[in-house]
Amino acid sequence: MNLIKSTFFKFIKKRQKTNHYSSKNSLINQNLILKKFISNSKNTFFGNKFNFKKIKNYSDFKKFISVNKYEDLLPYIKDMKNGKQRVLWYSNINNFAISSGTTDSKSKYIPLSYEAINDCHKKASKDLIITILKKMNFKKLFFGKCLIFVGSLNVIERNFIEGDLSAILVKSLPLWTSLFRLPKNNIALIKDWEIKVDKMIESSINKNVTSVVGVPSWILFFFNKVLQKTNKKKITEIWPNLELFIHGGIEFSPYKKQFDYLTNHKLKYVNTYNASEGFFGFQDKNSFDDMILLTNHGIFYEFISLEHYCIFQNNSNLLNYTIDLSKVRIGIDYVLIITTNSGLWRYIIGDIIEFTKLNPFRFIIKGRTKQFINTFGEELMVHNSDKAIELSSKKFKLNVVDYTVAPNFNVEKTNGYHEWIIEFSDNPQNLDAFTKYLDEKLKNLNSDYEAKRSKNLIISLPKVHLARKNLFFDWLKSKNKLGGQNKIPRLSSNRNYIDQLIKLNNK
Repeated sequence: MNLIKSTFFKFIKKRQKTNHYSSKNSLINQNLILKKFISNSKNTFFGNKFNFKKIKNYSDFKKFISVNKYEDLLPYIKDMKNGKQRVLWYSNINNFAISSGTTDSKSKYIPLSYEAINDCHKKASKDLIITILKKMNFKKLFFGKCLIFVGSLNVIERNFIEGDLSAILVKSLPLWTSLFRLPKNNIALIKDWEIKVDKMIESSINKNVTSVVGVPSWILFFFNKVLQKTNKKKITEIWPNLELFIHGGIEFSPYKKQFDYLTNHKLKYVNTYNASEGFFGFQDKNSFDDMILLTNHGIFYEFISLEHYCIFQNNSNLLNYTIDLSKVRIGIDYVLIITTNSGLWRYIIGDIIEFTKLNPFRFIIKGRTKQFINTFGEELMVHNSDKAIELSSKKFKLNVVDYTVAPNFNVEKTNGYHEWIIEFSDNPQNLDAFTKYLDEKLKNLNSDYEAKRSKNLIISLPKVHLARKNLFFDWLKSKNKLGGQNKIPRLSSNRNYIDQLIKLNNK
């Protein structure tokens, strides 16, 4: 065991000397990736159909291949799931990541090639570890265990594997990594999430846990379960050497206060941008909230401004406004378009980002294309609502467990309002005061919202419902979406989620 750990640390030191994610050669890396993708995939079904042999540069790439949503690529993915190979990608694909659905809609199946697993997800994870060791001061991190939350797997015919990305990656790890992580695979891959949580608690409470990886909402749920089980008040009473939380999936700021409290402010936090489709970036500086864009990890990036996307999203003119990395600018909301080393060609992943620096390329996540409200012309984004919730909670000394927002029209339909349902650890003593303060923060953060709120002419004061304890957990459980990356959308233009939640809340 000591020999394996010694070998691991030698590998770490060697890899530290090379900055694999450096953006100094970002544009060169991106051009090389595109050329390699086109060359290797020219004889696939997709490559033949769209004349890959004629594509010589990015201009040709845009000319011959349309921008795609999941539904556009679904017929090809179905063929791949039925056993056909060399459809979208040149190498065999036997793994499909089931995208972490935020809704009750059908799940997406994202193809995962050998190249995607090793040259994207694993490579980025290694670079993340190197960065943590190189740039952040951790004393005990690798002398203990890393607690990792993963989903489940299904093995289907023809040795195809489908399931959560995290589970597929953990299953592919070498056995020696078990020296550094918890739980063991026989627990980590349990399908029943509630049973899995109980087993994870049993197997970890007496171990030296020094780091945790997962989605903030589910890790917080797990921490509270651990405290109930042990009759302790602070997580640091159980794991005194815990010093790092690697998170992603949702905005962390609404949860930070609770994590700080439960860990006596001992935790350092590292944000990641890791999806089923690829590992795109991570927080490489502890003093900054933005992330470094990974430009040499098997992903070719394109962008379209949110303004143009909203105008042309169902129009062929959308193609005229897509740009590559060389044309992006600071301070603009961009819809992200990716081409992956699993054959997702010019795929609109649905995320909105904003660049904060161009050399190297650094960015923040602003929200989702389907998670903003513009019913009344307010253009409210999840970035705004998360920040407003964070500030309001701090003002009233509250802890938010979860929330969602949707528009509502009044009976006369002369104007409308935003309807919120929020689950607190402890409810506010004065809900009206909290609501008014939340409204003021939204005005400060979003000028369009402020304009539409003027004199209540278009949008009235928000209405806030207090959610009962575990409401969001129970809703996800009813949809068979416990654990993993599953979550309820923060913002929705329709009332599908909030109406279901209000109904469940009133039972």
